[in-house]
Amino acid sequence: MLYFARWKILAIVATILAGFVVSLPNFLSKEQLAAWPSFLPKWQMPLGLDLRGGAHMLLAMDTNELRADWLTAVRDDARKQLRDAKIGFSAVGVQGDVVQVRLVKPEDAEKALTELKKLIQPLGNALFGTSGSDLEVADQGGGTLTVKPSAAGLTQRISNATGAAIETINRRVNGLGVSESTVVRQGADRILIQFPGVNDTTQLKGIIGQTAKLTFHAVHPTVTAEEAKATRVPLGYKVYPDVDDPQRAYVLQDSPVVSGEDLVDANQAFDDRDGQPVISFRFNLSGARKFGKFTTENIGAPFAILLDNKVLSAPVIQTAIPSGTGQISGNFTVESANNLAIQLRSGSLPAKLTIVEERTVGPSLGADSIESGKLAGLVGAIATVALTVLAYGTFGVYAVIGLLVHAVLIMALMTLIGTTLTLPGIAGFILTIAMAVDANVLIYERIREELRAGKSAIAAIDAGFTRAVVTIIDSQLTTLAAAVIMFWLGSGPIRGFAVTLALGILTSVFAAVTVTRLLVAMWLKNAKNKSRTLQVPV
Repeated sequence: MLYFARWKILAIVATILAGFVVSLPNFLSKEQLAAWPSFLPKWQMPLGLDLRGGAHMLLAMDTNELRADWLTAVRDDARKQLRDAKIGFSAVGVQGDVVQVRLVKPEDAEKALTELKKLIQPLGNALFGTSGSDLEVADQGGGTLTVKPSAAGLTQRISNATGAAIETINRRVNGLGVSESTVVRQGADRILIQFPGVNDTTQLKGIIGQTAKLTFHAVHPTVTAEEAKATRVPLGYKVYPDVDDPQRAYVLQDSPVVSGEDLVDANQAFDDRDGQPVISFRFNLSGARKFGKFTTENIGAPFAILLDNKVLSAPVIQTAIPSGTGQISGNFTVESANNLAIQLRSGSLPAKLTIVEERTVGPSLGADSIESGKLAGLVGAIATVALTVLAYGTFGVYAVIGLLVHAVLIMALMTLIGTTLTLPGIAGFILTIAMAVDANVLIYERIREELRAGKSAIAAIDAGFTRAVVTIIDSQLTTLAAAVIMFWLGSGPIRGFAVTLALGILTSVFAAVTVTRLLVAMWLKNAKNKSRTLQVPV
């Protein structure tokens, strides 16, 4: 137990040195890091909102819009299902919270009911089993049927939409370079966003808040918006306003030719003709096929590009576009075109998000927290070192060295994985130091017990490390399990605490069981060379 092969010693020393090199940049300023040799790491742990200051926003999803979009999709699916089954209907439309179907022949109700039930999808999954269905289909009699979203289906749809919105917001924020942000779910339909180091949230709110639903629609060939408003909007068409001039509008086919879901890429570019900022886009294979077919069949006709139900532009198709690439022009600046390209690349939000809470945390609060943390850490470190050395003498010094190694390694690991340092993270860090001290106490007290039992110095030290290690690993595994559960079920600060705690468990075991044991083994070897009588300093 006390023998270390040369390669093991080299591996331990190399690990400690690597940890020191990786963690060192955290103690340097930006100017000092700029002069740092290029072959050395320059990563630093980002500070969280509570230490650095920044913006805090709570967003709420518009569940009414989500429900309306779902009902529209169900209506279109119901129409297609009945057409494919060759069942005649006089009307299929949204009435309140249901999709109502009126059949031409009431005697087709049973057949129509069977076809519409094919739209129903089970909730849950194969692993945990199903738990109901997302739609409820009912025969109201007289040739009228209804398709209604179930309560469980709506709850799951809101949950899925919130998860999708979190992913979309993360991609948008990363597109702006704010990689230290925190985006987490808060309740069923709310999203908490924190941006350390950001004080002006104007651009962020614009990027996050816009739904960015991009669709391409056919323009009605004969009816203008004025005529449609004065008389009646043609069946299957809707009137959409212009994004720049609300007085101008277009009559567009309700169902899009291609949607933003088929978009693969979007980037800010410049028009070859006049040098104005534009957005170049590219569709996937499916979108390119649909777009190419539409442009081939409608050369000379206009089509409209919609963003969040407003017409960005309505160019005339000059030639077929089979490649699935094109550009969106409008009254863009370079900044607005770049922001819109980020939104389109990251995907559209499932529904509109409204800011229900917004506040800014000043850097002064973070500075106070850091100073308080430094003072508490310094007092705790001095007290720990003093008590450990007083209690265990030379072996106490080895325990303190092990604690320093533990602190360096946990900081290095947090830096490598990009953990944001927060007050809960600091709490977890301090807790793991206490756990590392506890591990050394277990080992040294076991050595004392073995000495009191009459064993020799070498046998007592060997037995102390061998037998205490089992207890240490047992207790640390229990704490590690708690950390995993906190990370799995928690969010935000709880997860930060769990990550720090889990990393600290690994480094504390390494420091107490490996580093301290190596130092004791080296002391033992040196003491044996000097004298045949060993006095264990514990």
